[in-house]
Formats: sequence, structure tokens, C-alpha cells
Amino acid sequence: MEKTKIGIVICDRYNTCAGGKCFRSAASREGAFSIYKDQEIEIAAYTTCGGCPGGNIEYAPEEMKKNGVTNIHFATGFLVGYPPCPYIEYFKKFIEEKYGMKVIFGTHPIPQKYFTTHTNLNTWNNEFLKESIKLTLEDEATRISYD
Repeated sequence: MEKTKIGIVICDRYNTCAGGKCFRSAASREGAFSIYKDQEIEIAAYTTCGGCPGGNIEYAPEEMKKNGVTNIHFATGFLVGYPPCPYIEYFKKFIEEKYGMKVIFGTHPIPQKYFTTHTNLNTWNNEFLKESIKLTLEDEATRISYD
């Protein structure tokens, strides 16, 4: 079985995040990692966007690609931060165009506490965000386990 090498980019406002939820969900194939249910994966890179407006987005994918990364995941924090990242749509287009890499929104399932707040705030009220969170929506029990 061929291994898919994955790079994770996190929002810089979470720059001290140790990645525990991302790594846990990759191992259990939950959240956005569910797309790899029948595949072997390796998280081969982990970095921040570099802070608004994403200065590291221009260069980090090149290094990732040199190391065999084919798929980049924007961590769930891009989707559940207050507010969600306003640049992720552009970041996706840029990386796919410049580096020919696949970009996926999300890593771990959205924690219930974020799901509740954003639902109440009606944050994900446009088609782009509704589509972007799809892979990170799980059942309530799973969301609670990621709180």
C-alpha cells in the first residue's frame, strides 16, 4: 500500500499548539482524516501559516513538497477560530496552483464547545464555510471527545 504524506498548517494564533488533536484524529481517521480510511498516511510536516496574512503559505509548501508531501491539511483551528480565517480560500487556490498539491480543510473533528458557539453565532452561514467544515463535522459524542 502506498503511503500518503501529509503536511499540516495551523493558524498562527495557535502557534503553541502541540498538535495532539490533529495527531489523534489522524491515527483514528476521524474528522478530515476520514478520507484516508483505507490508506496508510504519514504526517510529514507541521507548521504555522506565519500569521496574518499567511506569509509562510508562500514558502512552506515548497519545503513540504520536497519532502514528499502531496496533501496539505489546514488545521481545524482555521475553521473554528473567532473568527474563522478569512484567507483560507485564497491559500487553497494559491497552493494548488503554485505547487500542484491537494489542500483539505480541517484535521480533527470540531470540538463540541466550538460547534455550539459557532452554531449560536451563525458563523458558518455562507456556502464556502458550510462546505469547508463538512469533513470536520462528526456526531455529538465524537465532538465532545475533542473538547
